[in-house]
Amino acid sequence: MKEPMIKPYQPLAWTGTVILIMAATLAAFNLYPWYVYLFCVANGIWVVIGILWRENSLIVLNAGLTLIYVAGLIFG
Repeated sequence: MKEPMIKPYQPLAWTGTVILIMAATLAAFNLYPWYVYLFCVANGIWVVIGILWRENSLIVLNAGLTLIYVAGLIFG
């Protein structure tokens, strides 16, 4: 049986995941703008993880989401 590959920077990835769940919880209770700030932080962490893991899909997805959240704060 093949051993599962363990990616580096797991604590950072889990931190981003926990913050993302917290942001979704705040969004569910419509606690604007706090959930937007947390989404920005969480997606920013995931951009960093994408860079560290060299995963372009993570970088594009999370950078795009971060830009959308920031635009919503500025222009919304």
